[in-house]
Amino acid sequence: MREFATLDAMRALVGQEVAVSDWVQIAQERVNQFADATDDHQWIHVDLARARTESPFGGPIAHGFLTLSLLSALFERTIRMVDATMVINYGLNKVRFPAPVPVGSRVRARLTLASIEDLPQGAQLAWHVLVECEGASKPVCVAELLLRRYP
Repeated sequence: MREFATLDAMRALVGQEVAVSDWVQIAQERVNQFADATDDHQWIHVDLARARTESPFGGPIAHGFLTLSLLSALFERTIRMVDATMVINYGLNKVRFPAPVPVGSRVRARLTLASIEDLPQGAQLAWHVLVECEGASKPVCVAELLLRRYP
């Protein structure tokens, strides 16, 4: 985990990769639970036999939105802003899923601080997030994550 005592300590890192998360396993159970939570039971995610025989991916894959939903946890486990009393998810920009996440694989996030914008009561941080799948040649998710931090 990378810790920052102040917002000013982070300003020097704008434009740089700040941290890389640990790997997270994408098990079929997690995919099934996500399908239940979102009512998205498309066969490419939950029907193992059909996915193995009919899918161009050779087996089941995770939902793109499951990968996206992991960003908060990956960030929280990787970066700590010590002086912030609250950090909230403000939104996302430019989200893409360039490659699938095969069930059983591991993913991690690479976090680059794109910008810091001062607000009347805090600051907005834009993070370029690249989620990679272990052994894959292309990222599985690329997004700009907007967080608001308050002192």
